[in-house]
Amino acid sequence: MLKNIQKRIYTSIVLFLLLFLMIADNHAMVFFLMIIGIFSVLEFFKIILKIYKKNKIKQFFYNIFFIIYIFSFCTYFLILSSFSHLKILIFVVLLTCVTSDIGGFVFGKIFKGPKLTKISPNKTISGAIGSLVLSSLFILMLIFYLTKNFDPYIIIIGSITSISCQIGDLFFSLLKRKSFLKDSGNFLPGHGGILDRIDGILLGVPVGFLTFLIFY
Repeated sequence: MLKNIQKRIYTSIVLFLLLFLMIADNHAMVFFLMIIGIFSVLEFFKIILKIYKKNKIKQFFYNIFFIIYIFSFCTYFLILSSFSHLKILIFVVLLTCVTSDIGGFVFGKIFKGPKLTKISPNKTISGAIGSLVLSSLFILMLIFYLTKNFDPYIIIIGSITSISCQIGDLFFSLLKRKSFLKDSGNFLPGHGGILDRIDGILLGVPVGFLTFLIFY
């Protein structure tokens, strides 16, 4: 257990460095989005193949849908990032998603308590609350740092973003449970596959971004 947590921490540090490299350099962003897109699609194919072994039609339908979603996600992420103000906004939302994930992991490990759902045995109610609290406080402080304005609506945006992340996480947990897979892959030591790391982000970023646009 301790060895796995150490791997998770080391991999997280590398991922944070890569994230800030994406923020600083658009060429790096294109490269990493391509890697993320390709590996997540391959991992999704593996999950769907295990769930629908004999149903080629459903395999085709779900795989095509996911390819379109990932392609659209990466394309819009790249297009929006070409405008400086939107780039800041989208990375604020992305970092809020990351904070939500960290909050769930840390609070869940510390406080434990009742399970959130049977879909994912590792998810706890304390972890879900920790995700909401930490992500809301993070985005509130980050927006205050960037704008010098305190706006309570930011807490709502942070909460909606966190809830969306948790729904995305649970959705992919359900798929992995149906396919009898613990992780979507082993690309990231201590974390599993690419999908294990971006499952909440895939829903949290678009929902959080749109929520920002609605309120502002």
